[in-house]
Amino acid sequence: MSYITQLRTTDLEQALNFYTNTLGYKTAFRYEDFYAGIDIDGQVLHLKLVDETDPSIEFVTQGDHFHLYIEVANLAARHEDLDGGGAHVSVIKAQPWGREFVVIDPEGHRIYYAEKDSG
Repeated sequence: MSYITQLRTTDLEQALNFYTNTLGYKTAFRYEDFYAGIDIDGQVLHLKLVDETDPSIEFVTQGDHFHLYIEVANLAARHEDLDGGGAHVSVIKAQPWGREFVVIDPEGHRIYYAEKDSG
């Protein structure tokens, strides 16, 4: 099974730089100057160049929602890697379902990293 999600950006080069250099993922494909894919552990995040900021960003931010939710095996290690690598990351918070932290991309999309409780 696979899934595809698309985030809209007003600066494709900045988005590609963030997802590859800051978060450490690889470019899966690039189509001309307006569309690209990022390989996130075998799943592909699509990035599309648009003229105006994605209107969902404000809604998601106000409601403390997310655009992308990535589960990892070692949340503390991922947090340390990103915090030391130039990303703006929140503190790790305990939730009833596990632990998580937030990274915000240059466009304002909220990316949650999470680790489920083992119990």
